[in-house]
Amino acid sequence: MPHFEKMLIIGCGNMGGAMLAGWLAAGESAARFTVLDPQLDAAPEGVELIRDASEAGSHDCVLLGFKPQQLGAIAPGIQSLTGPEVTVFSLLAGLDRATLRDAFPAAHAHVRVMPNLASRIGKSPVILCESGLTESEKPAALDVFGKLGTALWLDDERKFDIVTALAGSGPGFVYRFIDALASAAVSLGVEPDMADSLALATVEGSAALAAGADISPGELADRVASPGGMTREGLNILDADNALKNLLVETLRATADKGAELGRGAAKQP
Repeated sequence: MPHFEKMLIIGCGNMGGAMLAGWLAAGESAARFTVLDPQLDAAPEGVELIRDASEAGSHDCVLLGFKPQQLGAIAPGIQSLTGPEVTVFSLLAGLDRATLRDAFPAAHAHVRVMPNLASRIGKSPVILCESGLTESEKPAALDVFGKLGTALWLDDERKFDIVTALAGSGPGFVYRFIDALASAAVSLGVEPDMADSLALATVEGSAALAAGADISPGELADRVASPGGMTREGLNILDADNALKNLLVETLRATADKGAELGRGAAKQP
């Protein structure tokens, strides 16, 4: 691959760790990655772990994996690692490309990246929004992050927070739905262990079927709901006055608004 052969991961918490595990599981060489993290106990076998920016060797890209509120404190100390031959990939929620350019003005390019924890098993959507990449570098970036699942370019950065709410925070909402589905069954008399097992298996199988179907999930729902049948009766509750859709609109809106708020706060910090 012509670009992004050596990645320096700066801050390797839950998300950065999941991505690193996903790359390694996909067959990427551990020697391709270096982790800069003074707090991390250990890195995966074969991945170099360093504690200070002065220890960093050569690399052609960095992945920012610390908290967005830490940008002001951390950026000055790592600017030497983001020179004109280096692309900055950022996981910092809410921080737009302009803020990244201000923080790392010498970098070759700046790319916002939004995966989720399913990166660990190669099943994550990964949203990318770039500034400064050449046409030959864009496919290379897509290839790198595509190993974690399904990587897509987002051209309109104004939609990044809402896309983050959907694809980045979405697993949390799905987990809550699974838990609610099981809890509802328990409330109606099903044993907790059985309810948990059935809810998880139902969602797992339904998602796999939807992923391979040639029709939309909405159409799938209608296909499994015979007129006058049990499933249709339940869907009537969810569909009444768009109750489920409206709830999720508010959920995504609140999540996206929080991302924008975090970004504004982090950008203001010295």
